[in-house]
Amino acid sequence: MLQVKHLTITHKKDLTVLVDGLTFTLSPGDRAALIGEEGNGKSTVLKLLWDPASVSAYAEWTGEIVNQGLRKGYLAQELSADELALPVWEFCQAAPAFENADPKALDRAARQVGLDGALFWDDRPMSTLSGGERVKLRLALLLLDQPDVLLLDEPSNDLDLPTLEWLETFLLSCKVPVLYISHDEPLLERTANVILHLERLRRRTAPRCTVARTGYAQYVEQRSAGFAHQEQVARKERSEYDAKLEKFRQIRNKVDHQQATITRQDPHGGQLLKKKMHAVQSMGRRFEREKENMTALPQWEEAILTAFDPDKSALPAGKTVLRLDLPQLIAGERVLARDVRLWVDGPARIGIVGANGAGKSTLLKLVADELLPRTDLRAAYMPQNYNELLLGDQTPVELLAPSGHKDDITRARTLLGSMKYKAEEMEHPAAALSGGQRAKLLFLAMVLGGANVLVLDEPTRNFSPLSAPVIRSVLAQFPGAIISVSHDRLYLEQACSQIFELTRHGLTKLP
Repeated sequence: MLQVKHLTITHKKDLTVLVDGLTFTLSPGDRAALIGEEGNGKSTVLKLLWDPASVSAYAEWTGEIVNQGLRKGYLAQELSADELALPVWEFCQAAPAFENADPKALDRAARQVGLDGALFWDDRPMSTLSGGERVKLRLALLLLDQPDVLLLDEPSNDLDLPTLEWLETFLLSCKVPVLYISHDEPLLERTANVILHLERLRRRTAPRCTVARTGYAQYVEQRSAGFAHQEQVARKERSEYDAKLEKFRQIRNKVDHQQATITRQDPHGGQLLKKKMHAVQSMGRRFEREKENMTALPQWEEAILTAFDPDKSALPAGKTVLRLDLPQLIAGERVLARDVRLWVDGPARIGIVGANGAGKSTLLKLVADELLPRTDLRAAYMPQNYNELLLGDQTPVELLAPSGHKDDITRARTLLGSMKYKAEEMEHPAAALSGGQRAKLLFLAMVLGGANVLVLDEPTRNFSPLSAPVIRSVLAQFPGAIISVSHDRLYLEQACSQIFELTRHGLTKLP
């Protein structure tokens, strides 16, 4: 059992309190989903529970973590560049449990995650594995150590649809408690039975933690109903209070007028007026106490708010966007697919699906390489690995306003504010931001650039369940062309007008 008591986490650089007073217990059978907006400290909580030293460079904490004797399995959100460059077998060798495992244990761990055990000894670099293969391999290595609790940071990222279904089954059948972060709403609805919600209210200055022992859909429904009831009660109380206050003001004004007009020749009237004034003042104090005890209006963290300029992003109907005919789709020395034909006319919103390792990201990179130099289009590319575009120590403001002009900086800050960045976060190095904050930054860069063709590799993968619906809605209304790869079932359904599946035999349009 893992216990956390009164956990408070503060960012060292600007003393922002990310988490305040988080208390919860994880027991066998618990599948706890850690949810919240981007930059609210979700990944930091997981890292801290795994190893406090992993966050000591940027955060300090108080509270109590009771986990003595617990073996913890931690799945990081991303692998480092050095880890991605390692051959698979060397990456596996770095796991202590792997070196001590016998063939039977290795086979059992591989079968638990639906993986071919031969992958443990593969010579390919880790970077060449599909997202699903990497997740399954890393989970298998964690299971070799027979952990007592699993801490999983975005295990659903980059998984194809069959592997997402596998992950759901894995979580539902897991014998040990699991604390995980995911932005995949169907996965949350089907697997979570505990919700830990981290929020930052009042312009992201006041953290709030909510722990609910219920499913995700029930939590959202109960939370909305609770807020609606609270708001109804609070507004009724305020309406009644305002009516009584208006009556009180009339009485006080009348007494004030009498006091101003009374003469010294009427001492008896003065005494009565004095008593009346005391009564009015007592009534005023009672009103102040009543105001303090009124039901508070509900507070919640608002979703992000941004959109593309329809005049800049529109494409004429039938505009030729792409004519791509590939006899072979190749990654390294491997032929991933043959006879790949992708023709796109504006304004179309294309979604590409396929098994992990089919070559979807490879295809999208080729598409980006062809479209970005075009002068008759304004194409923007959002890769799966954000660090391809967010290198160095540049801040979000510097990236969005490279000219340094005052008006450009003001506009960049306004847009960052619409994405719920605090002023302090606008000055953090972009490469050090959370995955969700970096995704927001790239999204804003596309908005500022007036792009009319978007090439998107997993566009919603790091947006929270609160932000993702907004992003889906914005992309569904985008007046230009979109060519995207996604495993987000809701994005494919709501934002894509055409869906293609990539297989070894090329692209097939799905009904």
